[in-house]
Amino acid sequence: MCEANAYIIRGKDRELVMEAVDTALPEGPDSIRLTSIFGEQKILKAKIHSLSLVDHKIFLKQGED
Repeated sequence: MCEANAYIIRGKDRELVMEAVDTALPEGPDSIRLTSIFGEQKILKAKIHSLSLVDHKIFLKQGED
């Protein structure tokens, strides 16, 4: 499986926001649309902070450039 889990970074905490993410697409200038392999979708006001491809993790950050 090649899906990743998506996390929001809040200070030193990482909060899981979606498991089994299949796609992460820009949704306007400050948002991202996550879609899981199960068809679940979330639009978050966040930007990609980093990716850990070996660990299958997507890290997102809100409100900072």
